[in-house]
Amino acid sequence: MLKDIAYNEMSKEMLDQLKKGAFLTVKGDDEINTMTIGWGTIGFIWNKPIFMVAVRYSRYTYELLEKTNEFTVSVPILKDMKKELAVCGTKSKREIDKFKECNLTAEKGKVVDTPIIGECELHYECKIVYKQAMEPGMIDKDIRETKYSNNDFHVLYYGEIVASYIKE
Repeated sequence: MLKDIAYNEMSKEMLDQLKKGAFLTVKGDDEINTMTIGWGTIGFIWNKPIFMVAVRYSRYTYELLEKTNEFTVSVPILKDMKKELAVCGTKSKREIDKFKECNLTAEKGKVVDTPIIGECELHYECKIVYKQAMEPGMIDKDIRETKYSNNDFHVLYYGEIVASYIKE
């Protein structure tokens, strides 16, 4: 059963888990992909609840995000999904079918067409309201040197949270 919650009701649990990883899922045309994210934030901008995710240009997910206007974030809260998060964070859909490899279930969500990861308990469905390429010259020097030494920068996607819920 999917129980609606306020977008910020489980933000502490989400942020604690985000450091270990969560699943960003995107559907473009007839294909679905998920990847591990370890960075992101929930906030309130433009009078809307927002989930901001950062996706590098080199990721296959970036290609799919550019073809759609939505994404989902699925967060394992109780279940240990370390192995699945490791695979989805290091392998590309260009190489493997991550859903098959990790036995992940793409389940229909409540609002958007992009599925959620059925094995996770906490879910956010988002419609992209803004995207922004990072401006390399504006990044703190230490962060640029440690996180972007290869110049593989992120695009920031701001998704309005149109549904947030837990799986009971």
